[in-house]
Amino acid sequence: MAERNQQPESSKASADASRGRFAYDGLERVIHERARLSILSSLAANTEGLSFSDLKQLCHLTDGNLSRQLQLLQEQGFVDVVKSTRNNRPHTQVLLSESGRERFLEYIAVLEGVVADAMQATQRRKEPITLPAAARRALG
Repeated sequence: MAERNQQPESSKASADASRGRFAYDGLERVIHERARLSILSSLAANTEGLSFSDLKQLCHLTDGNLSRQLQLLQEQGFVDVVKSTRNNRPHTQVLLSESGRERFLEYIAVLEGVVADAMQATQRRKEPITLPAAARRALG
């Protein structure tokens, strides 16, 4: 026999929606784009920063795309771009700024919440989830 205090699923869903439970306001659009997420993830893992060419290779981006994404990230205060010369050749080093690191970590925390909510919601369904073929390939 069900408890009287237990809300029906539809009532729980409307209560969650009314509080903005699944709004995920912390998902910054500037980070959420795939190329910028790749750049920030790479820089977060390399505290000394990365050269432009290493970052380009790690993120599998073209020169032009990487330049544009770095410009956007720099304008938003996520990265610092240091230009210099090494052996009489131009060298560009990209570093995650302190505020960029903080904002990225906040973003990751919100993203973890999204994943936890999705896992919890799908476990309630009691049926296995079949990932789309593209997602299965991406996960290896």
